[in-house]
Amino acid sequence: MYPELKENRPHGTDNYPYTQYHMHNIFHAFQIPVHWHDELEVIYTKKGPLNLLIDGKEYTAEDGSVYFVAPGQLHLMGSAAGDVDYYTLLFPLEFISFQSDDSLERELFFPLRNHTLSFPCKLPEDHDTAAKASVLLDQIINANSDRIAANQKSGYQNQLGTRILLLKLVLLIAEQNLFYPSHVKSTSSLQKELLSYIQQNYRFRISLHDLAGHFHMSEKYISRYFREHFQLTLSQYITYLRLSHAKHLLETTSLSITETALQSGFPNVSYFIRTFKNTFHVPPLQYRNSIR
Repeated sequence: MYPELKENRPHGTDNYPYTQYHMHNIFHAFQIPVHWHDELEVIYTKKGPLNLLIDGKEYTAEDGSVYFVAPGQLHLMGSAAGDVDYYTLLFPLEFISFQSDDSLERELFFPLRNHTLSFPCKLPEDHDTAAKASVLLDQIINANSDRIAANQKSGYQNQLGTRILLLKLVLLIAEQNLFYPSHVKSTSSLQKELLSYIQQNYRFRISLHDLAGHFHMSEKYISRYFREHFQLTLSQYITYLRLSHAKHLLETTSLSITETALQSGFPNVSYFIRTFKNTFHVPPLQYRNSIR
């Protein structure tokens, strides 16, 4: 149901570093907790509202809206009802860069990669810009949907077509003068250090006391900081990470349910089964059988 945390998941392949995810038919409230990654992310909402938090600012993505998340920016997304339909497109900025010694590289692509120039957080909703962007994004998605669904390798023709369409999107943004100078570091080091520590230790016993001791802060401050910046509790975030890891193990290994629970950081198998079923609406063994 949820894409795994992006910073720990490869997107695309070395030969074709582009991928896309389609989130739809969820039908219940959900939230993908805060995360970041090295790729640019384009969030294209076919049906909203989709709630976004990008670099600490809240947005509501409606039908047809397009948002950009810069590499390294913390962000989360969710819906109170789950009746949403949206795509996320992810690729490194190098994928659309020429890296040649010319004015295009010096004035646009290098500043984008160097974080001194930024994509707009949101494309304007005027009819012309939105319509042109939607056409391009639909073409990109359609060109890659069958390949990704079938886990197929791509020939250079498909990759070339995708790059051309992405560059047309860049041109549309440039023609509207929507790129802007970026003078502020997008995400505080404390936020990233907190998340990195948790991601490295969630498979072991980890508590608010452990986190406070590691960062030399009070438990009360850590708890409040986490909720204010990430919109969920420490316990909820750790559970999400453990469930994501367990789901991956169910999909890719033949480990027993008990071993899956223990390797994912759950204290016992009964708690794991109950939590998995409450989140994904199916017991873990039934989930494994349904995908094989």
